[in-house]
Amino acid sequence: MTDKRLKGKVIVVSGGTKGVGRTISEEYAREGAKVVIGGRDESAALQSLKIMRTYNSEGIFVHTELERVEDCKKLFDEAVKKYGKVDGFFNYAGITPLSGLETCDVETFDRIMNINFRACFFCCQHAIKHMRQNGGGSIVLTGSAHAWGGQKDRAAYACSKGVLLTLMEHIAHNYATERIRCNYLTLGWTPTEGEVSFRETQGISEIKLRKQAAEIIPMGRMLERVDYVDALIYLMSDNSSMMTGSTFRITAGEYI
Repeated sequence: MTDKRLKGKVIVVSGGTKGVGRTISEEYAREGAKVVIGGRDESAALQSLKIMRTYNSEGIFVHTELERVEDCKKLFDEAVKKYGKVDGFFNYAGITPLSGLETCDVETFDRIMNINFRACFFCCQHAIKHMRQNGGGSIVLTGSAHAWGGQKDRAAYACSKGVLLTLMEHIAHNYATERIRCNYLTLGWTPTEGEVSFRETQGISEIKLRKQAAEIIPMGRMLERVDYVDALIYLMSDNSSMMTGSTFRITAGEYI
C-alpha cells in the first residue's frame, strides 16, 4: 500500500459541500488529511464526513456564509481550534450567474464579487496568518478560462476570476520566503450541480448539455469531478513544495 500523500495535513475547503469541492474534500481525507469543510449544506457535509471516517480520517463542517467577511475568519479559526493548524486552503466557492457587461445590475455584480473575490481575499488573509505559524502551506485558487476575457454573458464573472489570477501571483511573489505557496487551477466545463441546475432553467437537460459540450470541447467530453483529483492532491502535497505562482489548466483543450 502506498503512503498517503497528505498524511497529517489540515486542509480547509471553501465551497466543500458541492461539486468539485465536495469530491476533493473526500479525496483529501482518503489521502490522510483532516478536512475542514466550509459551506452551507450541512446534510451534504455530514455525508462527506461519514465517508471520511471510512478512510480512517476525519473532518469538521463549518457553516459558512461567504458574503459575511466574519465567516471567512470563523472558517479558519474553527480549523485551528479543532486541529491546531492549517496546512492547505482550496478556494472552490463561487457563483456563475449571467452578468453581461451591458445588462449586469449592481446587485448581481456585488454578489459575484463578494463571493468570488472578496471572500477569497479574506480567506487567504486568514489562511496565511495561520500557515505562517506552521512554517508554510499551500493555497489553491479555483480559476476559469473566463479569466482571459470570458464569454459575453459572463463579464462580471470573468472579472472575478481574472482578479483571482492577480491575487494568486501576489501571494506567490510576496510569501514564498515564508514557504507559503499559491497556485491557480483553471477548471474546465464540468456538469456540477450548479451548472446542471442553471442549464435546466434554460430548458437544457443534462443529457443535452453533455451532447452540446462534447461538440465544443476539443477533447470531446465535459470534465468530470474526478479529472481534477490528482492535480489538487499534488498541489496540496509536499511533492509540489517548490511550485508556486503557476497556472494549471485542466480544460480538455478548451480556452475561451
